[in-house]
Amino acid sequence: MFVNLEAKLKAPMTLKGLIFYAAFALASLVLAPSSAHADLKICNKTANMVGVALGYKDQQGWASEGWWNVDPNVCQTLLEGPLIARYYYIFAIDYKEGGSWGGSAKLCTREKLFTIRGIKDCEKRNAKRTGFYEVDTGEELDWSISITSAQKSEKKAQ
Repeated sequence: MFVNLEAKLKAPMTLKGLIFYAAFALASLVLAPSSAHADLKICNKTANMVGVALGYKDQQGWASEGWWNVDPNVCQTLLEGPLIARYYYIFAIDYKEGGSWGGSAKLCTREKLFTIRGIKDCEKRNAKRTGFYEVDTGEELDWSISITSAQKSEKKAQ
């Protein structure tokens, strides 16, 4: 049996058919899994593994966390879900060649895995004051930060 699809497609659609197709299209949009995934990611575009520490301010105040070990030429998620702050702060260390990526925003860090609340009295809490660089996400819900060799300070981490 031969069906003339061209003729069927040109035929006027009934109101009932139009409502059915509109409802189907809407349900497809609502029920389809979202491909957008909002996260804060760090991309290591260097030849060496780097250690990354993150600072941010949330509803509970200032926090710093570390360390994420990020392999060369890999992106890694630091925070999952939509971003809750406009500004985040990054400090990174090149494990193989030394040097670091930092800035003037002082937050607390430790040599081992850490989560530290607050930015004052780092030394009194067995931590050290470390200079992080500021990342302005522009209030986006998703952001990726790239670390490159050209940005690295050859000075030893402080």
